[in-house]
Amino acid sequence: MEQRLTELGATTELAVVMGDLNVGHRELDIKNWRGNRKNAGFLPRERAYFDRFFGPAGEQVEGVDGSVGTGLGWVDVGRRHAGEVEGPYTWWSMRGKAFDNDSGWRIDYHVVTPALAERVTDYRVDRAPSYDTRWSDHSPVIVDYTLGG
Repeated sequence: MEQRLTELGATTELAVVMGDLNVGHRELDIKNWRGNRKNAGFLPRERAYFDRFFGPAGEQVEGVDGSVGTGLGWVDVGRRHAGEVEGPYTWWSMRGKAFDNDSGWRIDYHVVTPALAERVTDYRVDRAPSYDTRWSDHSPVIVDYTLGG
């Protein structure tokens, strides 16, 4: 992914990689982060990759696992839009009351070039109103971009 993001960023200023990336990057991205520190999707090594994706372009970035790599300068639209708050979550376990209690994970992303990040006009998670009306354990992440004149 680091190689592909570098190649893509060198090719165009307006690029997005989006979808279920299955990693909660920061503690704010998982409701029960303490209980998930040793679980796939929140392992320090996985999170360190994201530290590099979103670190300042060309600068040395220390990952949460202590590794050091070069920042790629891409933007996490969800975190930029939401700010330093818990969530907004995009996935909830089908077990228990996770959805009802909003005990989720933010693992669905729009990872964009800085130029495209400047064109974001809206970001939202289209969360179902109730457990019985949802059609997936994920909710769609919708981002509006202004691309024309």
